[in-house]
Amino acid sequence: MSSKAEITASRSGQAGHWGAEVRSDLHVAFEARDGGGIEISLESRVAPYYGSAILEQTREVLAELGVKHARVAIHDEGALPPTIGARIEAAARRAGLAIEKHWLPPQHPLLAPSPKDRLRRSRLYLPGSEPKYYVNAALHAPDAVILDLEDSVHRDEKDAARILVRNTLRAVDFASCERMVRINQLPLGLEDLAEIIGESPDLILIPKAERPEQIVEVDRMIGEIKSRHDITRPIWIMPILESALGIENAMAIASASENVVAITIGLEDYTADLGVVKTAEGRESQYARARIVNAAHAAGVQAIDSVFGDVGDMDGLRRWGEASRAMGFEGMGCIHPGQIRVIHDAFRPTPAEIEKAQKIVAAFEEAQKKGAAVVSLGSKMIDPPVVQRALKLVERARAMGAIS
Repeated sequence: MSSKAEITASRSGQAGHWGAEVRSDLHVAFEARDGGGIEISLESRVAPYYGSAILEQTREVLAELGVKHARVAIHDEGALPPTIGARIEAAARRAGLAIEKHWLPPQHPLLAPSPKDRLRRSRLYLPGSEPKYYVNAALHAPDAVILDLEDSVHRDEKDAARILVRNTLRAVDFASCERMVRINQLPLGLEDLAEIIGESPDLILIPKAERPEQIVEVDRMIGEIKSRHDITRPIWIMPILESALGIENAMAIASASENVVAITIGLEDYTADLGVVKTAEGRESQYARARIVNAAHAAGVQAIDSVFGDVGDMDGLRRWGEASRAMGFEGMGCIHPGQIRVIHDAFRPTPAEIEKAQKIVAAFEEAQKKGAAVVSLGSKMIDPPVVQRALKLVERARAMGAIS
């Protein structure tokens, strides 16, 4: 028979954070009771302005979760409603209640579905357990934001983080950014999918991808959840290859599903797998990155490079980005907003490249009008592959806003 202390422990739970360094979050201490109704205590610096709204939402969340008797203590640090609801729900679940129930904030209107070949020059990682980074992320104008449930979240916070990410997907306006979620390594990642897919993220990143079967499993589960929720918009997949085995299986992984739109590499884990030191020049990963580019293009998907870890070295980031574009990558990850503009500049075609490509495209269009089989520019004959490369460059430059 369980002791009284064990029973009490199983009927209480906590979630969230509070303290001098915490922003846009709150801490909830939840204790389930057999009677006595709902008792709520609140401490907040904004209580004179928003205290009544926080208390009202707390009662609403508890009612939605089916909780009738509980003592709830809240320390608020400026949390917004989606975070308040997520923290209360997580604390209640940790107390053994509301396992099959949830509270959802009002839904922000979804933008049009994300095109398969959209620009993915930059993707900004946001820790899945830190709501303070969410609200202003779109102001930095990355092509995508990644709500991360893997490496940036402590193993004891995985359950609370996925609830927070679910509410964030539903309620936070990320403007034109593609909304990505990096799930955990399988099989834990399947629990993430069960919580978040109903809120229609644009893309799922699969870490530690080593075999095509992993991609198929994730794709199957996404399809099943979409069907249950009547979701018709696409949810794309980007596997992250982070081991020698993953690199060797790059082509099979890239072509495992029609919903794979890109493959990328995680250099920290890859170099650790090789047992070598990751350097700023990247010589130790040259083979792997080239393999990623070749497999991606062979499979008809995008090749996306890893992050550049030194957030203080903007010159190094620029050199890395320019070399990455020259290899055939179309973008890379970033771990700090200050990296976004540098990355966009590095992946932008130069004015000279754009001018030359436009001349080739103009010559091609002129030849098409005349019904000519040969494209010439001045006294030079232009081979079909050169024309195709110029067409792609002009199209990409236009998508970046480099030309009208």
